Amino acid sequence: MLRYPTTTLQRTFRMTHSTLSEVVKTKFTPAPKLVESDLNPHTLVAKYAVRGTIPTMAEELKATLVSDPDALPFDEIIAANIGNPQQLDQKPITFYRQVLSLVEYPDLLDNEHVSKIFPSDAIDRAREIMSNLKSVGAYSHSKGVRYFRDTVSKYIEDRDGHPSDPEEIYLTAGASTAVNYLLSILTTGPETGFLIPIPQYPLYTAAIALNNATALPYYLNEEDQWSISAAEIEKTIIEAKEKGVIARCIVLINPGNPTGAILTPEAIAEILDVSAKYGLVVIADEVYQENVYTGVFTSVKKVMRDLQELDSEKYKNLQVASLHSTSKGMIGECGQRGGYMEICGFDETVVGQILKLASISLCPPVIGQTLVSLMVNPPNEDHPSHDVFHCEKLGIFNALKERSHKLYTAFNKMEGVSCQEPQGAMYCFPSITLSEKAKACAKEHNLQPDEFYCAKLLKSTGICTVPGSGFGQYPGTWHLRTTFLAPGEEWIDNWAKFHKQFMDEFRD
Repeated sequence: MLRYPTTTLQRTFRMTHSTLSEVVKTKFTPAPKLVESDLNPHTLVAKYAVRGTIPTMAEELKATLVSDPDALPFDEIIAANIGNPQQLDQKPITFYRQVLSLVEYPDLLDNEHVSKIFPSDAIDRAREIMSNLKSVGAYSHSKGVRYFRDTVSKYIEDRDGHPSDPEEIYLTAGASTAVNYLLSILTTGPETGFLIPIPQYPLYTAAIALNNATALPYYLNEEDQWSISAAEIEKTIIEAKEKGVIARCIVLINPGNPTGAILTPEAIAEILDVSAKYGLVVIADEVYQENVYTGVFTSVKKVMRDLQELDSEKYKNLQVASLHSTSKGMIGECGQRGGYMEICGFDETVVGQILKLASISLCPPVIGQTLVSLMVNPPNEDHPSHDVFHCEKLGIFNALKERSHKLYTAFNKMEGVSCQEPQGAMYCFPSITLSEKAKACAKEHNLQPDEFYCAKLLKSTGICTVPGSGFGQYPGTWHLRTTFLAPGEEWIDNWAKFHKQFMDEFRD
């Protein structure tokens, strides 16, 4: 047998093991593990339906398909529960990925064959980016690379026709990070109220719960294309104050998630009027601003500046935080975690606290920052990549628009289903009339009626959706949210067949 010399590491191990043996000799009764009731109570009450019960069930069924492909009446899960385009086969935009490839591996820029692989404008853009940062693997400024923030600022100026200050731009790891920053600094406890639309994106109720604040729901009018009533919002503010809750902030999601509705400039102006009167911070969640199929998107920032030009004194204290993301639009780069927040009208002391939170996180992913700069500054008509870029983007847009209409039309042909046509975003939010028999069966399974419908849909067709109860809905109504990202029409046909069978099975 070969014998190897005793190394320092081996001697150290024997010494450590001997010491550990002495520790083990100490006798005591072990303390119990932590259980759920020992945890932060605000974490326990937070819910996020987009990845909740039904999606969890979908993951279990997906595992079943892997182990036994013939075990279920379908051969794949259609993940219509979340706006995750590339999971549903949306292709990345070529120009964006080319530039990202070069900045991830900048040695390629010095390769003599690089011009044979990449178009000249992608190479030029990568060189320009790399001249403004050391490496995408290095920390940046907490707000993000200044060059990228300058690019975002110019985009906003061109979009709105009003100045934008790069110092008011914060690059973020998706829009959700910005939401968490804002709620963290604005909350002082349960007496702090956040006005949120119902239905709403569950990030807001979850973040409000985590911060031990109070959600103040304002209902959107489903019959009027999910419109907003400024009068109802003011009534909600007054009623909350009588209960000891001071409205501090209002969330506007435009285009809407899950509704797909687009706010008119007049509706935004009415909300800003209320905000000026009561000192509300406005969180303008505008991540779907490129997903506009009918109508026109107008930013809250533009309307704010227009109002201030008309009456600078009345609107001088408006505070608006606008959010955008690389996860939506025609980009669909959810996994890259790119986004930005522009803050306007905030006091310098508040800005300092936002910067502190950003600094605690060190910086957003630099590759995500790079993608933000590409999103707001795509190839123009003089660039070699323009034609391919335009064709790819238009193809994605037209496919989304076509599927949104087909799904909306299919819903309105189904018994007991009513759906507003989505003007934008990536979702339909149909209302479903469920029988007493279906409600009773749902109760037997300890499920909400809309959750019961979604569970049956998933188990029958593989289509994963989210019940409306996860987004909030007018009492006594039932909805569900589905994306129209999945390609093809077969899944829509399968849904229609399932729905007929469901209605027949649970007819009173």
